Amino acid sequence: MKQEKRQEGSKMINTLVELVSEEINGILRTNLYENGLSEIEIANLRAKKSELRAALRNCGIGDVHAKTYVKQTIKNIISSKLVPEVKNYELYIPFSRVDKLTSRDKFDILLYHMMNEHGDMALAELLEMCISGKKYDIYDGLSINDDDIEEVYSQMNIYLTAGERLDVLTQRVYSQYKGLGVIDDMRDMKIEGVSGGVSGKEGNYNSVWLLYKGMNVHVSCLTFESEMELERICMNIYRYGSPGQLSKSKGYIVNEMKDHSRVVVVRPSFSESFAFFVRKFDTIERKAVSELITDRGWELVEEILKYIIRGCQVSAITGAQGTGKTTLLMSLIDYIPAAYTLRIQEMAFELHLRDIYPDRNILTFQETEYVSGQEGLDIQKKTDGVVNILGEIASNDVAAWMIQMSQVGSLFTIFTHHAKTTENLIKYMRNALIISGSFNNEKIALEQVVDAVRFDIHVEKDIYGHRYIERISEIVKDDSDRGYRIEDIIRYGEDGYMLVGGFSENVMTDMKKHMSKQDREAFNEKYNIQAV
Repeated sequence: MKQEKRQEGSKMINTLVELVSEEINGILRTNLYENGLSEIEIANLRAKKSELRAALRNCGIGDVHAKTYVKQTIKNIISSKLVPEVKNYELYIPFSRVDKLTSRDKFDILLYHMMNEHGDMALAELLEMCISGKKYDIYDGLSINDDDIEEVYSQMNIYLTAGERLDVLTQRVYSQYKGLGVIDDMRDMKIEGVSGGVSGKEGNYNSVWLLYKGMNVHVSCLTFESEMELERICMNIYRYGSPGQLSKSKGYIVNEMKDHSRVVVVRPSFSESFAFFVRKFDTIERKAVSELITDRGWELVEEILKYIIRGCQVSAITGAQGTGKTTLLMSLIDYIPAAYTLRIQEMAFELHLRDIYPDRNILTFQETEYVSGQEGLDIQKKTDGVVNILGEIASNDVAAWMIQMSQVGSLFTIFTHHAKTTENLIKYMRNALIISGSFNNEKIALEQVVDAVRFDIHVEKDIYGHRYIERISEIVKDDSDRGYRIEDIIRYGEDGYMLVGGFSENVMTDMKKHMSKQDREAFNEKYNIQAV
């Protein structure tokens, strides 16, 4: 029964989408000189046609203003030409017949209704209502299904005016015409990410997933309807800035959208199906470390991190994807003196530190088809950079250059990496130096890594989405056969954060060289060190 309702509704909407498309194409093809218009009128109409063309190109790539313009055009066409009678809105979405509404209909109505009150936090509110009362079991995962939407919809008792019904219908038509299908409005909300095409067997397109509060949520009540629709979305969502063509010969593209979201798109035969992954960064705000770290003993962590950064020590922030590495990295910028210039290297623009710190001297570089990460780091050395930040070390060449640059090219470096342990981080860096050709002796390569990287700040996320710093470790060079030891300074446990060790003497001496007099005195007092 649900399948029949969905197919019937989709058929009617698809017909309306085709009619809207014909009307818009007619507007764009209109001969301005046939109607005897004045030159001023012709110029105005030509400008409007150009504006519409630009909006149609940009509306599906994260440009909210272009989306609004196209939606208003569609709304005018529907209300004035295609569906002028309010009662006929029911032919497409049966607003007055709850038993006829599909889960997609109810989801769209709920999201629209909540957007009026909560703006871009509407989806978060809806998810909370659906999740409320559910027991989150890591083994079963978290899903928003038809029953969840049905329950919330029955609780809300929503009545839409004629104008509001037109808005909902317009959004549905837009999403299937030039928008991003079922994820169109969701993508604009303040969530951590959304992906599609990543679950279900062939012919099943209920594959919408959200990343919310560190948890992956399967929105199983929504479907892309067909492989063609999923392919359409994948072929449009990555186009901002003309990054090239997603083709069989190049089965993936990593890019950003107009609003700085990161988008990764893959296609067969590189992947088993078309799929996309959007990572939102507008939920990442400038926050103090004390706001991010809330467990007992957070003061210890804040103080240790402050001294590490103000002491200008090369530091890695490690952890799995979604554990909060980027968020923590942004907060640590607060501890870097404002007089220091920052140079950032990323695979794709993600940090956007100038948006968060507009008064700082910051310039970011990214890898392109023609400029490798290695070349980007080489150029950085010629741009008066004092502090180098690497959004993520994802290749051997960049890892090798980071090691070399941290020794000669800048005051200090902060970078992120996916290593699970400090030992794994050291081995990865050592191997990168060898594979890249910088060294051919393992022992010498290892010595270079130990000389360069001083601290590992490892972040974790538990099964409930709670993020925390698992440990802060110092890599200490020694005379052992291995050449180094790893000393934990902070550890996280059942009772919160605990101070389990201190800085090595050599590192403390080096840190104090870079501190202000006030910080140095506080540091000496805290660690009972004679001032030098």
